Amino acid sequence: MQKIGYWAFIIGVIIAVIAGAAAGMMAEYAGWILFVLVILGLIVGLLNVGDKEIQSFLIVAIALMAVGSANLAVIDTVIMGLGSILQGIVGYIAVFVAPAALVVALKAVYSLGSTPAVMK
Repeated sequence: MQKIGYWAFIIGVIIAVIAGAAAGMMAEYAGWILFVLVILGLIVGLLNVGDKEIQSFLIVAIALMAVGSANLAVIDTVIMGLGSILQGIVGYIAVFVAPAALVVALKAVYSLGSTPAVMK
């Protein structure tokens, strides 16, 4: 099962980078690309993140999604096209990471909720 999670992660990152870099040429497939990235993100969240990595993963996921919402297209004023490419790549990576973060956050909530509080 860990190999499935590993390959889901690798394939998700590759798809996000390629789709983000070539967003203009792949616009007609954007819906399918998003669907595949969401499914791969769910798989990664279910299979790849253990109890010890929950906090670190959620912090990284928040950072990636925050960068995904930034206006990187401003970089186009310096190097034409670079900002748009970076915006596309980071946006697709955020789409890939968001479902994984949801699954991991639900795991954390379950873990916290199922552990009885110690009474003093």
